[in-house]
Amino acid sequence: MTYLSSNLTFESDKITYVNSEDITLEVMMDWEDTIMSASAAYACKGGGDILEIGFGMGISATYIQAHTINSHTIIENHPQVILKAQAWAADKPNVTIIEGSWFDIKDTLSTYDGLFYDTWGDENSNDFWITLPSLMKPGGRATWWGSHEELSMGFDNVTFDTHDVNPPTNQYFNYSQYYLPKKQF
Repeated sequence: MTYLSSNLTFESDKITYVNSEDITLEVMMDWEDTIMSASAAYACKGGGDILEIGFGMGISATYIQAHTINSHTIIENHPQVILKAQAWAADKPNVTIIEGSWFDIKDTLSTYDGLFYDTWGDENSNDFWITLPSLMKPGGRATWWGSHEELSMGFDNVTFDTHDVNPPTNQYFNYSQYYLPKKQF
């Protein structure tokens, strides 16, 4: 069973699912709140048109909406999360939800002033780094789910903000520091 065909469990502090080995995996957790806020602030620094790839719990989307922006396009591929994103966006006229894989529609996308990429189980994640420059306007700012180490993903001039974090034990991130990548095009 793949992530996209898995039944997700939505709790107040996390999204989880059980994989084919009967292991419960966290997709996203609310301890990421400060990271999502900082990611949104960087992506929205210049305002304009923002692309968010991955909706998750909607934490970053809510922070993006708190900034002065023209448009907010969200691409989400999990059917259950799509429903959550659509409900969240119902009263937000500058939000467009695109259902499906960013990879399948990448050639139909516009260019953006800001971009935040944070997906789970993205089978095309290795291709994202090749595609990213074509999605950015000159001067646009992009950030992505970082790590416990500085990962520039092959780009020059990527800077990192270090954030002290204290996640509960989970399957995807158990470090005390998070490196938020920042790339301006």
